Amino acid sequence: MPRFHRRIAAACLLAAALLPAAAGAQSTAEEEAKRRAANIAAFPDAARALFGQKTAPANMQARAIGSYARGCLAGATALPVDGPSWQVMRLNRNRYWGHPVLIEYLEDLAREVPRITGWPGLLVGDISQPRGGPMLTGHASHQIGLDADLWLTPMPRGRLDREARENMPAVNMARADWRDVDPRHWTPAHTRLIRAAASEPRVERIFVNPAIKVALCREAGADRTWLNKVRPIWGHNYHFHIRMSCPAGMASCSGQEPPNFGDGCGQELTDWIERQRAAIFAPPKPPRTGPAPKPKPPMALDELPAECRQVLVSR
Repeated sequence: MPRFHRRIAAACLLAAALLPAAAGAQSTAEEEAKRRAANIAAFPDAARALFGQKTAPANMQARAIGSYARGCLAGATALPVDGPSWQVMRLNRNRYWGHPVLIEYLEDLAREVPRITGWPGLLVGDISQPRGGPMLTGHASHQIGLDADLWLTPMPRGRLDREARENMPAVNMARADWRDVDPRHWTPAHTRLIRAAASEPRVERIFVNPAIKVALCREAGADRTWLNKVRPIWGHNYHFHIRMSCPAGMASCSGQEPPNFGDGCGQELTDWIERQRAAIFAPPKPPRTGPAPKPKPPMALDELPAECRQVLVSR
């Protein structure tokens, strides 16, 4: 497993272990604000605090700078919070900014969703902060404006008010045993939607929960090439994660290696399922004795590309 995925997997493992207690709950805007304030107070000079407090994009030429989990975003564009076939969720997070290439693609995909799925449209989750960079809560990636989370809950026909956008729970697509999808919620339309996204040449990866990958492998049909881009990872049972490739000619952007490891429907997927189940259902570990280890400090600004300092101070 690539180093980036190992880091993400380690972070998601703890979250996966807590999922039965969470039982589909989504954080409210008030809880989110408290966590953000605590993170700023604990490490005010950390990169996540500096970028997390920026409310507007850098007035610079649009560029994705660095890598998906260690970078920033210049010249971001906001996805309109209401479109003909999309609605942005969790508005208080202010994470509906992205590189123009991603924003254009999301709008195009959303317009096709009624044809692809029969749904009224998409509910859009986190994209990036106005200037990208590490976030005060949540993701390790989403730092350069080329990642987006799309809910697997269909958009309702009516417009959601602000309170609903902050507090409406998403639907957990995983079955109770975490070996497959829940047939009460998963439909062929979900497979068609993820297949359509994975078939876009500019999409580099799509991340889904291992249980969802099981369903996609079963329902892929004769053409399975699109499955190569769809990789399992913990979490991602409420949404799927689209990652765009670096825009052509953008030397400041560090992309991933092309997917060259097959459709991922064999032993690799079995291993993911078993690791996830062990994390969720394994008996709790005995209490730790002795002093608790010091937490690792969050990413410092110096750990990001040097250009991110200019993004941070730009007006």
